[in-house]
Amino acid sequence: MHRILILGSGGREHALAWKIRQSPRCEALYIAPGNGGTDELGINLHLDIEQWDEIVDAIGSYSIDTLVVGPEAPLVEGIRDALEGHATLRGLRIVGPHRRAAQLEGSKAFAKRFMQKYGIPTAAYRVFHATEEEEAIAWLRQRRGPYVLKADGLAAGKGVLILHTEEEAVEALREMFAGRFGEASKKVVIEEYLQGREFSVFILTDGRGRYTLLPIARDYKRIGEGDTGPNTGGMGTVSPVPFLTEEVLHQVEQRIIRPTVQGLLQEGIFYQGFLFFGLMLTESGPAVVEYNCRLGDPETQVILPRLEEDLLQLFDCLYASDCQLPPVAQASADYATAVIIASAGYPGSYPKGLPIHMELKEGDLVFHAGTTKKGSQLVTSGGRVLACVGCASTLPASIAKAYETVQRIHFEGMYYRKDIGKDLL
Repeated sequence: MHRILILGSGGREHALAWKIRQSPRCEALYIAPGNGGTDELGINLHLDIEQWDEIVDAIGSYSIDTLVVGPEAPLVEGIRDALEGHATLRGLRIVGPHRRAAQLEGSKAFAKRFMQKYGIPTAAYRVFHATEEEEAIAWLRQRRGPYVLKADGLAAGKGVLILHTEEEAVEALREMFAGRFGEASKKVVIEEYLQGREFSVFILTDGRGRYTLLPIARDYKRIGEGDTGPNTGGMGTVSPVPFLTEEVLHQVEQRIIRPTVQGLLQEGIFYQGFLFFGLMLTESGPAVVEYNCRLGDPETQVILPRLEEDLLQLFDCLYASDCQLPPVAQASADYATAVIIASAGYPGSYPKGLPIHMELKEGDLVFHAGTTKKGSQLVTSGGRVLACVGCASTLPASIAKAYETVQRIHFEGMYYRKDIGKDLL
């Protein structure tokens, strides 16, 4: 039996709490800081997860034996290293990689060098520092559009820009070097634009070369229908992905997943936890767009409803010598579609504290992201507010079910895309 603490407050963490709560191995569940939905599954702890002393105190106070780190920032900043070095936390199990391993997400330049070294297919690129602005612009002007600019560091999912004209790209590059994404864009990766269809692959790996392949999803990142407008943290997802053949999945495993896992071992990097591959299916096969050192959001909201494994048992296999991760996680044959309901103005500025009214029916599945409670009233507290998930035996029925749930929710100015999954029909 385990006592679990999940760090984070988004839809990913609500979905993790929902799945972990189903395990017979779960004795007690805490979420820090959680949101307006997670308190129905466990106890929300009002901690500042950037203050690691508060986390250490909570682990001791609540006899936590398993810590699941949801968001990327604590992992990139080295929370696992810090807690493992803490004298009072011997035996604590942490799901999430060390700081060095988390550089796969924390530094785009590190990730690109790693892929280049181990022959993992990805876009051609150059890395430039803010002190090399004119050199970067000259190099950019020699390329053909569209132009892909990536802030090297973390930028809350918004640090990737795709520009279609040279002048737009030059202006955006100057803004990035000037601090558009803070310190994250003081170094910028300029890379070739990959043409194709995006999809997301996830594994859970034990750091010793073994891993479990989790359900695969397709994410819709742009704010506008028809994939238009600026990037967001994700406006919807579908799992499984109909256009992926057995041959493509074999290529993903042979050309991308295995070389990544083996490359980490050869580098002497112990990577234990979730690893996310953002991939593009191009004419020449699958290629890596980015790595993430944790589960994706909102992909988690469709992956976990399809996962038929006991998540805590999989976590046990990370640590137990007599337990091996299954090569492929058992998953439902059903489709799952998630539609994100966002605040007006997202991904720019948006209001908070708006009352949310829900009249859900039995069987409706809604994961909270940007919500909190004022007394008994549920109110908005973020840009992406809720994820409505539909599970059904066919993709059209799954999509329809998700949108039916959306219709039972209302708050002022709520926005959602009406075309999630439609390109796959």
